[in-house]
Amino acid sequence: MLEKMNTRRWIAVGVAVLILGISAISSGISDKINSEARMKKMEASLMNAVNGMNEEVIEEGDSAKRIAVISVEGAIMNVPQASFLTESYDHKATLNALENVLEDDTIKGVLLKVNSPGGGVYESAELHKRIKAIVDAKKPVYVAMGNTAASGGYYISAPATKIYAAPSTLTGSIGVIMGGTNLSGLMDKLGIANQTIKSAAHKDIGSNTRPMTDEERAILQSVVDDLYGEFLNVVSQGRHMDMATLRPLADGSVFTGKQAKQKGLVDELGYSEDALAALKKAIKCDNPEVFNCTKGLGDSFFASLFSQKASDKELAAKLVLGALADNDRPMYLYGGE
Repeated sequence: MLEKMNTRRWIAVGVAVLILGISAISSGISDKINSEARMKKMEASLMNAVNGMNEEVIEEGDSAKRIAVISVEGAIMNVPQASFLTESYDHKATLNALENVLEDDTIKGVLLKVNSPGGGVYESAELHKRIKAIVDAKKPVYVAMGNTAASGGYYISAPATKIYAAPSTLTGSIGVIMGGTNLSGLMDKLGIANQTIKSAAHKDIGSNTRPMTDEERAILQSVVDDLYGEFLNVVSQGRHMDMATLRPLADGSVFTGKQAKQKGLVDELGYSEDALAALKKAIKCDNPEVFNCTKGLGDSFFASLFSQKASDKELAAKLVLGALADNDRPMYLYGGE
């Protein structure tokens, strides 16, 4: 890992030196101090890009009091990115952006835009941990929900300082889902026989080559129940809601933003611009610099440089296998899709 980071750093430094050299030739810059300052700034910017995060200023303002806009768009899953040009959710880049908020003293607050049906239990917990750490560090996090902020999308929103939802937002879906596909009937028709050698009775629990036993179902139900209890704790603590009030709302039901406000699951009805205006007041700054955290180059850039393009059949196979793999693990996912 250290060698990889050093390689990235030298790549960033090399690019910075090249750009700086071209700039110096064209503009006749001779001031060594200014050149070094520019180089450091350029290197820092490039390193952020290489590490998976870019800053795109969308509102000029006080650079000592900044607001970071971080978007969680799509299923919350840690899957390899096909390209740094794609617009799909990038889990690693999002974690890096949240970490940067904690480390950067000029960032005074976060506008977290959530448009997600949820996703993996582990990935949702990773985001929740960092969002809660930002709030605990006295940096307000205001959530602006989009079309959907359900299940894992609500899980990561729960610790926020304040939650905004549009009247038509779909949210809630508090619960855990775990599924599987029994292919044994199809295998019988195709004349395919499964051969499994295992160390204990439950080593192949959840196998899609045979029906699930009652004992296995009970084991997996206990896993789901344990994770469900964790979900309840996250919402109870984040929303300051007692379990007696929360449990009737946590049966997997989905709510509109208007219904969610009535039930105490969100704070205000509004859109991202409303949440941003309120956040500016919360940090007591009329003209903060506001910037989007966008996807940088990251690992996908370097992978794309040295990898061969996969065929359509290979890509399709990866998608199918990935869907089957994700189907049999617990998910904070609205609708189980």
